[in-house]
Amino acid sequence: MSARILVTGASGTVGGATARLLTASGHAVRLLGRDAARLPDLGPRAEAVTGDFADVAALRSAMTGIHAVLVVTGDPRLPGHDANVVRAAQDAGVRHLVKLSALAVTDPGAQDLITCWQRAAEERVRASGLGWTLLRPRAFMTNTLAWADGIRGSGTVRAWPADASNACVDPRDVAHVAARALTEDGHAGQAYALTGPAAVTARQQAELLGRALGRPLAFEELAPEQVRRAAEARYGAEVAQALLESAERQVQGAKSRVDPALEHLLGRPGRTFEEWAREHASLFG
Repeated sequence: MSARILVTGASGTVGGATARLLTASGHAVRLLGRDAARLPDLGPRAEAVTGDFADVAALRSAMTGIHAVLVVTGDPRLPGHDANVVRAAQDAGVRHLVKLSALAVTDPGAQDLITCWQRAAEERVRASGLGWTLLRPRAFMTNTLAWADGIRGSGTVRAWPADASNACVDPRDVAHVAARALTEDGHAGQAYALTGPAAVTARQQAELLGRALGRPLAFEELAPEQVRRAAEARYGAEVAQALLESAERQVQGAKSRVDPALEHLLGRPGRTFEEWAREHASLFG
């Protein structure tokens, strides 16, 4: 069976989960990645191809015969990658793009590098002449995996901000929405705000993780500059500044709103952070 759906970012959180959902429900899928060894092995219904977002010819080849594409790009410093994906999709005759974006694009006060990159990427998709669906999640619950070393080493969560709420979402729920948008009619021209069912703070997340692990965790609120230095070491100064600006918006309450779209789309509430913590406790233990 020839693949009709291309999943980019298939070695990542949402892309990998979406590919698994699609193959489990009988769809033939093509997975695109720079390193074939990092792509999941999903059996005979999944075809792995290699290619880089910087290579339009490779993208065009990967999209040959494809009806719909899940677009997951990852570097705000390389907006040309997003342009290349759209160009290749147009050249290859793709009919529908499902773009993983971010809910911050709807906040006029969000003018950081990452949000501006996502806005521009959305505009390219909307202007492409192809069918499109925009997925706009809040922060992923999986972001707390960054705390795992501290929890294993000293039983301590270190984070900032401590007490500002975020309606974070389980990326598996985002993948369920992506799978539906890639395979069902009725999603063209839609932009979906995808949040969890409740807003939680980092301190509350630490408490819930402690319950899931069966032991209390200490919480240490970092200073913003500590967070900046760590982010600069990992991502560079530009992205670190964007992450700090994003956290400041959270402090101001910009990320606490729960949106009903996910529950309407899936016919069930999104998973809570407490549920996520129980299911993933082994990763912190």
